[in-house]
Amino acid sequence: MLSRRQFLTLVPFLASLPQWSPVLSPGGPASRSYGRQVLNRPQDATSVIAATFENAIVLKNGDLFLITDANGTMPIKEKHGFGLYYQDCRVLNGFEMRLSGHSPLLIAASAPSGTMARLTFTNPETQGPDGRLIPSETLAIQLHRLIDDDPPSIHELLRFQNLGKRPVEFSVSLSFLPSFEDVLAVRGFPQHLGNLLAPMWDGGLLHVLYEGKDSLFRGLTIIFDPVPNSTDGTNASFDMELAPRATRELRVSQFVNFSPHRQKAATTVSKPDDFSRMASGLTRTSETWMASITRVESDSFALDKVLTRALHDLRLLQTRIDDLTFYAAGTPWFVTLFGRDSVIAALQTLAFDPSVAEQTLRLLAKYQGRRYDAWRDEEPGRILHELRTGELARLGLVPYSPYYGTVDATPLFLILLGRHAAWTGSLSLFEELRGAVERAVEWIEMSQDRHGHGYLAYESRSPLPLGNQGWKDSGNAIVNADGSLVAPPIALSEVQGYVYQAKRQIAGLYDRVGETVRAGQLRRKADELRARFNRDFWLADKGFYALALQVDGTSSSVISSNPGQALWGGIVSADKAGQTVERLMARDMFSGWGVRTLSDRERSYDPLGYHVGTVWPHDNSLIAAGCRRYGFDQAASRILSGLFDAAMHFNSNRLPELFAGISRENYEGPVSYPAANPPQAWAAGAIPYLLETMLGLVPQGLDHRLRIVQPLLPPFLNELEVHKLRIGGAEADLRFIRASEDTVRVEIMKVEGRLDILVEERR
Repeated sequence: MLSRRQFLTLVPFLASLPQWSPVLSPGGPASRSYGRQVLNRPQDATSVIAATFENAIVLKNGDLFLITDANGTMPIKEKHGFGLYYQDCRVLNGFEMRLSGHSPLLIAASAPSGTMARLTFTNPETQGPDGRLIPSETLAIQLHRLIDDDPPSIHELLRFQNLGKRPVEFSVSLSFLPSFEDVLAVRGFPQHLGNLLAPMWDGGLLHVLYEGKDSLFRGLTIIFDPVPNSTDGTNASFDMELAPRATRELRVSQFVNFSPHRQKAATTVSKPDDFSRMASGLTRTSETWMASITRVESDSFALDKVLTRALHDLRLLQTRIDDLTFYAAGTPWFVTLFGRDSVIAALQTLAFDPSVAEQTLRLLAKYQGRRYDAWRDEEPGRILHELRTGELARLGLVPYSPYYGTVDATPLFLILLGRHAAWTGSLSLFEELRGAVERAVEWIEMSQDRHGHGYLAYESRSPLPLGNQGWKDSGNAIVNADGSLVAPPIALSEVQGYVYQAKRQIAGLYDRVGETVRAGQLRRKADELRARFNRDFWLADKGFYALALQVDGTSSSVISSNPGQALWGGIVSADKAGQTVERLMARDMFSGWGVRTLSDRERSYDPLGYHVGTVWPHDNSLIAAGCRRYGFDQAASRILSGLFDAAMHFNSNRLPELFAGISRENYEGPVSYPAANPPQAWAAGAIPYLLETMLGLVPQGLDHRLRIVQPLLPPFLNELEVHKLRIGGAEADLRFIRASEDTVRVEIMKVEGRLDILVEERR
């Protein structure tokens, strides 16, 4: 896998790209967007990000998470996005360890579960305080780090061993840089609000307190055991003397405490728990969760590794608000509730753990729009886009408390509710959320009528809006063939597919509760939308669908990935599906690793452009499901194989949020996107969802039935088992065995509960 520097060296035509920034800078169509837009930044704001997350180590537990570079540090004199974060606040933005003034040398690092990390270092050649030279590789240094959520804390056990044949003396310095910055300020939004108070030492305890302008005190307490030999500001130093083969340990614990009361935020924390006991507890918790979800085993060790990584990442991203669990969109920028992202990740994982979908739906219904508020783009019935809890949001300086500027979260909310019922076989959640469902449908239909063409479109009313309100939400994402921006109101092709599927899904639930008239109305409107869509969005000269329709009704005729998600929605007519799939899989769209967001023939194409040429795993997972929906199995298999191969090249076998659209023919591995979030929920959900899709699992839990429709195995698999698959209150164990190149045999190993399994094998 190539780094950005290697890539720029090998591809000269990209060497002139401006410095990438994860925040959209002003400037109109010519501006590049290298990250999800937060706000239209003030002209004098500058990007603070100067490092990538490609090899970052991420630990998370609840609301607390730590993201460091590959050495487990956060460089103090550099601008970056690494840090210790809690509730939309970067508590700590710097941590470094020095051995007699030198950085230790990393040998190995591992963080398999996402709650613990192990790093091994040695020393460079250095001179001790006694003046004697310590040869390189004399010391073995183990750093075992874990993260806890009760209370929110980071615990580190450092073990130093002298591997040499003579005694050594050296110093260990630990430097911390507390910042207490709002996460939006880290990304470039100005923040000159509260007061960072002077650090206070009390023996082996360091207290740092930030007095927020929002009347919240944010505190960090660091406990050292043993007590430092000397301190300076937020630096601690320890004198070490080690006999040959001798070992010495150093324990550091960091406690985060936010409170409206100053004394409580600065309260001295009791002595940390036994480190081994905490580590064992985290291991048991992780193992218990993995045992509670659907388990997949295959004859491919590589697939098992990729899937396990994805599932651990999904567990890592589970976060709670109001005692309800959801998938946070991704670290470090989006550890919060995102309507679209959280819903899609829950959709992707219904076959593994439907409980997160249920809680996500309840949470989104709780925050559903109730009034008209232009500042936050709120409207009655609309599902939120983003909920922030940091200082800027609490003070009302940004509209994210919550912000509703998303066009697709509302139909996706309805789709998830329908899919959840199909998997669980229960209508109780539909009954519980009936009011939210009706308000969501009313908002969709009101919005469809607003612009006179019958499509769900967007145009922000907020003075600080997102540039675009579909999943491609950067300011330069939705373009015309000449490179100009599509003019709002904008009706995206995939959003119409969402609306079509949402109405069909909810109609089915209304039928189940005896409201057949309402069900019929929704189906009729869905069918009318489908007919209009296939008339107005189809580009006959290109044999493909338009990316979007704009204010004057003209179409954006670029070739993009969006119609692939329209396939997933089911709105594409059968006679046009073949051309659509063929176009998606052509060389200018399919890179060999996945489908690009934009054809490499388009004027706006940029292989490192956030939404105009890169490859997104979640996008591809939905496109593959759309291909399967219309019977184009080979295309779906190519997408799965491409993403799987890509995952094998990335650090820890983790699919990133996105990667460059460079063709597979050019390099041995996929080219990284510098600012991709590691991990990202819907990227982690891509492989689990692709497996569900390829196995042909069609749940009909309300009828106590599972259909397995023309199951497929990707080329690198011959056998796969699924255990504890839950449908409608029952559980099933299944085995899939390759019988021939394009035929898979299904064995029903075990069924517990009432469940009919119908296997529809390829003939």
